[in-house]
Amino acid sequence: MKADFYETLSVSRTADEKELKSAFRKLAMRYHPDRNPGDDQAEHKFKEINEAYETLRDPQKRAAYDQFGHAAFENGGMGGRSGGGFADIFEDIFGDMMGGGRQRRGGRQHGADLRFNMEITLEEAFTGKTGQIRVPTAVACDECSGSGAKPGTSPSTCPMCQGAGRVRAAQGFFSIERTCPQCHGRGETIADPCPKCAGQGRIAEERSLSVNIPAGIEDGTRIRLAGEGEAGLRGGPAGDLYIFLSVKPHEFFQRDGADLYCKVPISMTTAALGGAFEVATLDGTQTRVKVPDGTQNDRQFRLKGKGMPVLRQPQIGDLYIQVAVETPQNLTRKQRELLEEFERISSKENSPQSAGFFSRMKDFFESFGE
Repeated sequence: MKADFYETLSVSRTADEKELKSAFRKLAMRYHPDRNPGDDQAEHKFKEINEAYETLRDPQKRAAYDQFGHAAFENGGMGGRSGGGFADIFEDIFGDMMGGGRQRRGGRQHGADLRFNMEITLEEAFTGKTGQIRVPTAVACDECSGSGAKPGTSPSTCPMCQGAGRVRAAQGFFSIERTCPQCHGRGETIADPCPKCAGQGRIAEERSLSVNIPAGIEDGTRIRLAGEGEAGLRGGPAGDLYIFLSVKPHEFFQRDGADLYCKVPISMTTAALGGAFEVATLDGTQTRVKVPDGTQNDRQFRLKGKGMPVLRQPQIGDLYIQVAVETPQNLTRKQRELLEEFERISSKENSPQSAGFFSRMKDFFESFGE
């Protein structure tokens, strides 16, 4: 016994056209054979969904179904849907999602999009650059100008489908549309194929392209070069080329958006007594960083306007210098004696953080004895 069409689509009997379309789209994507290869149950469910939507989307058929149920379509009742079929339904619903399809009737097929991975340095991301890349692709055949036919000849309209690329066959209630078996969906046939491209209208070739990398570009950015992808079959439009950029890790700088971070080691005496050091920046200059006396480990110094440019904006980020106070190693006897003498004459005021910490820790342990 056939399932109720409304139950098949999981909609109420008062569902409008928008609700029906939304329900069909969701279920068709879930049970489509391409997503469930070899699953007979999914294929059967997909056919049920198509049949239910085919009926309920048509006002006349829906009215008949609401009054008589499945009996309205038995013994040839209501006839077939004019000019329709599963292919038409699926194109109506998913055409906008699939870009209207990549195969064009008339034998011309849209070329595939290509991807190229390109690695640049942080310095190049800072200044921007024009890079040259070589991309293996398919280009239009210069012998036949992309038609696929031998020079002096031209493709002819397929006699079976009359150039439509698809043929229809009536099967009971439905009109089923399928790819034309003679021209394989191209809509035209080539009696004398071009000897250079074997009738494809394109040949394999490595192309050299110029890519403009703007200043401030970030890791993971995608650049689209329209029409620079693979040439289409038999004169079809070319696809696009997508450049995926990655920025190499830098020896000194780490990036966070428009800001840069750099960790600089300084000696214990510089941190204690104060001093200065020079740091190179990506704009090709050097900046002097002053270290005040008593500087603690991990302190940050901000260098305004020394970071990365913001993509296509006038702003520039900042550079943050984080100091790492280095403890002396491999001490000589004299150095050790001097440090020991410094330790003897030091007071809590010289190391307030450690003195305060151990004082609080002492109070904490003493509280257990109370």
